[in-house]
Amino acid sequence: QVQLVESGGGSVQAGGSLRLSCAASGERGGRYCMGWFRQLAGKEREGVAVIDDYGRTDYAEAVKDRFTISEPNAARTVYLQMDNLNPEDTAMYYCGASPRLYGFRCTRGFEVDVWGQGTQVTVSS
Repeated sequence: QVQLVESGGGSVQAGGSLRLSCAASGERGGRYCMGWFRQLAGKEREGVAVIDDYGRTDYAEAVKDRFTISEPNAARTVYLQMDNLNPEDTAMYYCGASPRLYGFRCTRGFEVDVWGQGTQVTVSS
């Protein structure tokens, strides 16, 4: 079973940047989806970005061209680089992972098997 540990949240002013990290340990398997979700108080968790074992990515429209998900050298740590942040990005951010079925691509709202503990991102105007 894979375990996920997130880091990198914090507070920033509008227009600033943050980078979130999600380190995976344990058995992940050769085909996988790993991604980031966020949840505002009282709202459902929403998919932000996902990356798979081929390095293919998918993003929510609200973050395209501002956020970048990566996993350099498939090194089991997934990063979410968040640039040009705005107050609407304020949320608890969660990392999630699941096996990827053969022949399927990961999408940002994928069904998650394992969650990280979450990290808070706060953007002030």
